[in-house]
Formats: sequence, C-alpha cells, structure tokens
Amino acid sequence: MSIVKINVLTVPAEQREVLEKRFASRAHAVENSDGFEWFELLRPVEGTDNYLVYTRWRDEESFQAWMEGPMKAAHQGGNDRPKPAASGSTVWTFDVVQQAKPKTA
Repeated sequence: MSIVKINVLTVPAEQREVLEKRFASRAHAVENSDGFEWFELLRPVEGTDNYLVYTRWRDEESFQAWMEGPMKAAHQGGNDRPKPAASGSTVWTFDVVQQAKPKTA
C-alpha cells in the first residue's frame, strides 16, 4: 500500500497568508511526479500554529525521487529568495494499512 508524508509546519499567525499564497502559486507542482497520489494543505482552526502538508505516495522511492528532483530544485535559490513563512518543520511518515472510500449507489 501507499505511504503518507505529513510535513508539520509551525507558522506564526502573521505568516499564514504568506504560506498559503506560496502554496497556491506552486499549485500543480507535484501532480506530475511519478508515484504521487494526493496532496492537501491543512490550515489549523484552533489551538495550534501548525499547518499540515499531507502528501500520499505509491512508495518511499517515489517520495525520495521527488525530494531529490523537483522539490529540491524549487527550494534552491540565491540571496533573493524570500524568507521562509514557517519557523519550523517536521516530517512524519506513515504506512497506509487500511483505507476506505464512499460506496457508490
């Protein structure tokens, strides 16, 4: 089964809009990656400054290939790169062991 990577981003309130605009400007940057299955950017509602970046991949190798290719290229740059919106980042990894989808009528 698939694997899930959740990047936990600590984002101060004043940087939320910046973070969301940056993700929106890079929309569709991951969809064509081999092994990519799903993406969601989850905004905290209350009690935390942590955004969750949820991605689902066919396997670890697909994720690593994206990290070393398109992801790495997108995050490299010179001194003119804008300051990060997040003040911290942690990646969690999960194996998908069960899944369900809505029943069709």
